[in-house]
Amino acid sequence: MQKLVIEARVNEYAGRDNTPHVPFLPDEIARDAAECREAGAAILHFHGRQPDGAPDHRFECYRDTILATRARCDALIHPTLGYVTLDATAEQRIANILRLADDPATKPEFAPMDMGSTNVDWYDPVARAYTTKGLIYRNGTDTLEHFAHAIHARAMAPYLVAWNIGFTRQIGAFLDMGLLQGPAYVCFCLTDGVMLAGHPGTADGLDAHTRFLPAGHRIEWTVCNFNGDLLKLTEKIITEGGHVSIGLGDYPYAEYGRPSNAELIRRVADQARSLGREVATPAEARAILGVPS
Repeated sequence: MQKLVIEARVNEYAGRDNTPHVPFLPDEIARDAAECREAGAAILHFHGRQPDGAPDHRFECYRDTILATRARCDALIHPTLGYVTLDATAEQRIANILRLADDPATKPEFAPMDMGSTNVDWYDPVARAYTTKGLIYRNGTDTLEHFAHAIHARAMAPYLVAWNIGFTRQIGAFLDMGLLQGPAYVCFCLTDGVMLAGHPGTADGLDAHTRFLPAGHRIEWTVCNFNGDLLKLTEKIITEGGHVSIGLGDYPYAEYGRPSNAELIRRVADQARSLGREVATPAEARAILGVPS
């Protein structure tokens, strides 16, 4: 079995109301990344944030975060395209990533591709009503084809996100068409609580994804749980050969004493070793996931 690749999802668009440990600014993210790397993470996933936590889509924010991180550790870099906070053309959404890729000092190892579109409104089961309406994460096939060509041309690895089986099947089509090359790195984005867009963060929710992995292609898969406790599934993921993507960006883990991102990473790394699976360094993760040198 491959060594376990752990990704630290340090902030997403999470606030600090449930935990004080979410990093916002470039230096905060970089310090967190270094601590997560020491704890066992091989990949850093971050979202640009302003001092008040609002999204920051400026190129300078991405650039400064990557430079500050690489000054502190060797974690592989996976920035965001902005999720639903950047509803723009395909060219505009990926512009920061391509500009970063033009400079070896800031070139990310990964560029994300969420392989379909989905409603991402929040549902309140107590009130039996949606608290948001009209939030659609749009990733049309034409947009995804543009991303695939652009990412390949810059020699980055596509980070393929599947919120449901439809996304996973689209990944298979892109592999069959040659728009993606193996090994394909696929993140199954489970969702819990107020977020209904993905499969639930349960064994059945995960199994539904893995049953539909594209045949005839080499796939490495990882799992996150947006708005849910991924720790309930980490033993299953580790023993079945998957990888783990976890952090305070997805869930505050208040029931575990409000740990830091690094404490979450260390918990997963310790669990993996106790189950007989070693944890990958960034260099080893690069080889496992086929990240271009």
